[in-house]
Amino acid sequence: MMPTGNPLEEHLTQLAAALAPYRRCEPLLARWGATLARRLTAGGRLLVAGNGGSAAEAQHLTAELVGKLREDRQPLSAIALHAETSALTAIGNDYGYDEVFARQVRAHGRPDDVLLLLSTSGGSGNLLAAARAGRDAGLRCWALTGPAPNPLADACHEVLAVDSPDSQVVQELHLVSSHLLCEYVERAMREYLAPSVPAAPAAGPVRAGVEVVLDGGVGRAVEA
Repeated sequence: MMPTGNPLEEHLTQLAAALAPYRRCEPLLARWGATLARRLTAGGRLLVAGNGGSAAEAQHLTAELVGKLREDRQPLSAIALHAETSALTAIGNDYGYDEVFARQVRAHGRPDDVLLLLSTSGGSGNLLAAARAGRDAGLRCWALTGPAPNPLADACHEVLAVDSPDSQVVQELHLVSSHLLCEYVERAMREYLAPSVPAAPAAGPVRAGVEVVLDGGVGRAVEA
């Protein structure tokens, strides 16, 4: 797109162009939300990671899950790996920057946990290493990326790829995705954890442990 000289119009035009294909992501977001609700309420964990702006997006998501989006509910285990600064810098210093997330995945991840990796480019070496570590450890690996195909999309089980060449638009729709994911999680939790309605009592007389039955005018005690 040729610059128009109006940054607002340019940005909104790019965003509008990305919204039409983004609408097709609804079934994926709903399914991810249901999966997270099921796994996290059963004691599982969500690990997330990103670099730069994507790190901020990932940490926004964990805050909503540990806290809440709209209504009070049980807290859910969600950890932003890049926010563990002492571990991050120690691992980077001792093992190299490509290992800063992968080593934490191997430390914290358990089979059937979920690993969500955010990248506008889909080519970050430390996220690719984390995806490999997650798959090796039995985690379910998801990615939020820019246009696919890209290496991170190929390394994960599933991907939500925002179809825009503008990294700012990609990050903005990743934030929308985070909010929608939390929305679907909380909606699924209401369904899974809704209190069951007690069954109506059976019709007929209520029998006590011992009752008196009249037999020819003579009362005799019998077991109920």
